[in-house]
Amino acid sequence: MNVIWLVLLSVSIVFAIFTGNLDAFTKSIFEGAKSAVEISLFLLGIVSVWMGITRILEDSGLIYRIAHLFKPLISRLFKNIPDDHPSITAITLNVLANLFGLGNAATPLGIKAMQELDSLNEDKGTITPEMMIFIVINTASIQLIPFSVIGILVGNGAANPAAVVLPVLIATVISAMAALLVLAAFRKILK
Repeated sequence: MNVIWLVLLSVSIVFAIFTGNLDAFTKSIFEGAKSAVEISLFLLGIVSVWMGITRILEDSGLIYRIAHLFKPLISRLFKNIPDDHPSITAITLNVLANLFGLGNAATPLGIKAMQELDSLNEDKGTITPEMMIFIVINTASIQLIPFSVIGILVGNGAANPAAVVLPVLIATVISAMAALLVLAAFRKILK
């Protein structure tokens, strides 16, 4: 990957020199770096808030009530997970973070869910059907309200940043359903 970035940067510099746009190229590099830092700090704030909320939900026991609400759906998708297993809570937290468009905050929750799912695995180090389903759901990540995207749009002065909510919801639901259908088809073919 570093080689690709080096090639792209080198080609850009060469074209900037030959087209006489070296000043504009230099200015855009620094503006891009500044923008990247600002967006990173903004996203760090969102992730920190969500992780704090997650911790409060866990410490208060409210997450178990939320997990209970999601239990019928989780149980239908993950048929081999015992009802009282901690992986249900971890999966629920991950799904909630993704529902609110906080994919960065969902990552540590996804890792915890995979660790909990692996604790059920008799053959450690191999992927189970439940792990496959979780990876597909986590990757497709249905988003009800994409807070990160809305935050970036607000930060860049968008006139109507909430306009992305319905298209994102439709696109992520369709992609999640398609991904689950493809997984089911491959599992059926490879049996």
